[in-house]
Amino acid sequence: MKDRVWMLLAGATLALGASVASAHHSFAAVYNMQQPITVKGTIVEVRLTNPHSWFYLDVKNDAGQVERWAFEAGTPSGMIRNGYKSSVIKQGEEVTITGFQARDPSSHIGMLRELVMADGTKFGLFGPQEGPNAR
Repeated sequence: MKDRVWMLLAGATLALGASVASAHHSFAAVYNMQQPITVKGTIVEVRLTNPHSWFYLDVKNDAGQVERWAFEAGTPSGMIRNGYKSSVIKQGEEVTITGFQARDPSSHIGMLRELVMADGTKFGLFGPQEGPNAR
């Protein structure tokens, strides 16, 4: 009887773990890693929310129209652990973001690889220590 209970508990634990793991997506599944992009614009909002942080900015397209872009970054805890503070990048600041375009190019969504502020400060996917100037 004990063996049956143990097997049931083990099976339930494995099933729960598999469902949680499948809920989290791979960046490569959502973003075209062969389609790098560079976007320059003005920060509208920075969201440090789980499971990933988001940077929203207004970007002028080639026709001069403003488009809202959203860039997914790392986990808030990873960014904070690497030295990012929510007060660093403020609404209205000009930034340049390099990253990868979403598989649906009409969506104006990307994965952040590097964010560079007007003063040259660089932030990577998981905050300031992920970029080329990492310590």
